[in-house]
Amino acid sequence: MSSDVMNKFSLEGKLVLVTGASSGLGTHFARMLAAQGAKVAVAARRADKLQSVVDEIVRGGGQARAFSLDVSHAQSVRDCFDAMGAWGVPDVVINNAGVTVTRALLEQTEDDFDQVMDTNLKGNWLVATEGARRMVAAKKGGAIVNVASILGERVGGGVAPYAISKAGVIQATKAMALELARYGIRVNALLPGYVITDLNRDFLTSELGEKLRMRIPSRRFSELSDLDGPLLLLASDAGAAMSGATVAVDGAHLVSGL
Repeated sequence: MSSDVMNKFSLEGKLVLVTGASSGLGTHFARMLAAQGAKVAVAARRADKLQSVVDEIVRGGGQARAFSLDVSHAQSVRDCFDAMGAWGVPDVVINNAGVTVTRALLEQTEDDFDQVMDTNLKGNWLVATEGARRMVAAKKGGAIVNVASILGERVGGGVAPYAISKAGVIQATKAMALELARYGIRVNALLPGYVITDLNRDFLTSELGEKLRMRIPSRRFSELSDLDGPLLLLASDAGAAMSGATVAVDGAHLVSGL
């Protein structure tokens, strides 16, 4: 691959905000983006968890800072961007914060629904719109990557609010892409399938997990590293002509209908 092509994937010197960075996908994204040369602002509610992520990145020669953020509250979102001000306006926002409540539909409560929607959908909108406002005010373009899920386009038992919220994120991505294109801001969605993390490893390696794996055409769950290339494509200049796209990383699970 030519150096010109490789350079398009580079994030050297770019300031990237990663929400929900205290665990799981967010922590992995922060490490990977820092390794690609980005200055990474890691943000989440759990400040103690964030500092360990920052320390690890810095020990590895990267640049990272921690910022407190509750995506479900507009003032917290504004305060986070204000606190980042001394470092600059983000070039890239990885809108990753998310939660779920696993419970049968008829057992779920209004609080369950509000908790999931406030973080996954309202929080996504708050962060994306505030990030876009800062980019426009700074007269710079940028990229926003909304982390959705294949459950935004299909359903699964026991996670109705989550699936509903992620469907909303997919539609929000398209609406944002339409209105922000004139400002040079690209908005795309990453749709992970079933990805092995420390939180779900026991289930995915259980008998029930094995049945789930056999429903995936590739017969494999994704690893965190499988998301690296697609995320870099959407975050970097390699995806300069992409906006309003949804990129599934799921071993063909979504298209199987199973």
